[in-house]
Amino acid sequence: MPPTTSRSLRRRTLRQILGGVRRRARRAVGAVRRAWRRSLQLQVVTSTLVISVTVVVVLGVFLSDQINKSVIASSQASAASEAFADRVQIAAALSQEPDDQAKPADTGKSAPADPLDAVMNTITGSGENGSKKRYEVLVLNTATPGSSRASGKVSPRDVPLALRQGLERQAKNLRYDKPLRHQALIRFSGETQPRLTLVIGGLIPPDAGASYEVYHFFPLNDEEQMLSNVRLAIVVVGFGLVLLLAAIAYLVARQVVTPVRLARQAAERLAAGKLDERLKVRGEDDLARLATSFNEMAGNLALKIHQLEELSQVQRQFVSDVSHELRTPLTTVRMAADLLYDAREDFEPMAARSAELMQAQLERFESMLADLLEISRYDAGAATLDLDSVDVRDVVLRAIADSEALAERHSTRFELRLPNEPCMAEIDNRRVERILRNLLFNAIEHGEGRDVVVTVGADRDAVAVAVRDHGIGLKAGEETMVFDRFWRADPSRARTIGGTGLGLAISREDATLHGGWLQAWGQAGEGSQFRLTLPRTAGADLKGSPLSLVPPEIEMRRTWRGQMTPVLLPASGDGAGHEEL
Repeated sequence: MPPTTSRSLRRRTLRQILGGVRRRARRAVGAVRRAWRRSLQLQVVTSTLVISVTVVVVLGVFLSDQINKSVIASSQASAASEAFADRVQIAAALSQEPDDQAKPADTGKSAPADPLDAVMNTITGSGENGSKKRYEVLVLNTATPGSSRASGKVSPRDVPLALRQGLERQAKNLRYDKPLRHQALIRFSGETQPRLTLVIGGLIPPDAGASYEVYHFFPLNDEEQMLSNVRLAIVVVGFGLVLLLAAIAYLVARQVVTPVRLARQAAERLAAGKLDERLKVRGEDDLARLATSFNEMAGNLALKIHQLEELSQVQRQFVSDVSHELRTPLTTVRMAADLLYDAREDFEPMAARSAELMQAQLERFESMLADLLEISRYDAGAATLDLDSVDVRDVVLRAIADSEALAERHSTRFELRLPNEPCMAEIDNRRVERILRNLLFNAIEHGEGRDVVVTVGADRDAVAVAVRDHGIGLKAGEETMVFDRFWRADPSRARTIGGTGLGLAISREDATLHGGWLQAWGQAGEGSQFRLTLPRTAGADLKGSPLSLVPPEIEMRRTWRGQMTPVLLPASGDGAGHEEL
């Protein structure tokens, strides 16, 4: 394999691995975010845990610092006291005459010939085996190094340089009453690891003719071990306290969140139609009162819904009964009106005009009665579809042909935009044609004589028909109100085509019966557009529409103004035919 190919393969493999890691990380972060947003209990416990950790860390650091300062201060005070006493003894021994030296207490032992050796043995209780105390002493004669004395394993090289320099400055300034202290890590002779040591240095006044520097080496191993144990205890206690607080927060949050969660679940079941859903009331606290209030609300809602259902049923039954009962007398009146209308030429002008008016109003009354009967069938759930696979373009052409006479009276022309390919769908031909006629009649009535644009579109799953007028338009919020029964945009506006106010309501029911959508868009002064979307296959679920609800020119205008992004209309077939009727 060539080197270039091998490197490319390695890079591709590395990118795939990194991509997989990033995807897993994003999924994990998304899961954590969803859990955080959805769980009140998790939010409470996490917040309590974060606050507890912060408080425990702050208190732990504060306590550790205070204990550390206290222990170090106590050790330094004790060490300074012992060092001062030793310096006094050393100064006294160095200032004595040889004849004044004390005799040895035990005559069996000989006293040291040098008074400095004697005092070193006295203050350290040591000999060649080192100090029996917890510290070591170094008496340094800077003028005569051979006169220096040290206990244990200390030597002049173990003295910190800063401390030596400080004592030298004091000696130059003849200040012998202020000892200096220094804390450092010192590795003594024969040891492999340095030890934290407190070194206290002081000067002996040169009364005996020589200047001595006295250094005391206090190891801080015990103090360091004690502070380490204290810090460990603080960490363990703090960790246990955080866990305890987290457990307490979990239990408290659970006591509060569980009733709220039960109330949410009950509200969801209530919204789903289970009106007998209730909460159990335990105790008399706020949560119990919440459950009581919820149950009262649910009971009142169930009662109101039941009353509204009964009222709606009564209204539907009333409309159905009245519609059916009016058919027989209306038929009789219709027969009589037809006879009068046919014989109107034999009547006087006033009577002939009355016969014509009665004939026109009877036709409107029959249309309204037919719409009421259709609505009653929908309310009773008795409406059914007579499905057939048809080309929606043919249905649109028939609806336009039925509307041409009305369009001519209003000086309105149709602009037809049809795809070149067939738009086949399983529909009820009669109902869809009725929907389109209602939309066309509505566009003609409110179009103010301007052109009406009819667009047909289709994709793999759905077909759509959009009817666009350029009339008065709709106000904000009227896009859904137009489908209400007997609703009118302008009650003061007279009807010009004798509608019943039920056409769009019936059209929406027809579209819903097909599993489709009937939607409206409108803007004052810009006209309106109604879009009918139907699935190609009966019973299929719609996921979208081939046509945009907002007219393309409005979308482009908004895009130019920078208010929104353009919406591209899906292509319907290989091309589109534009036809003006």
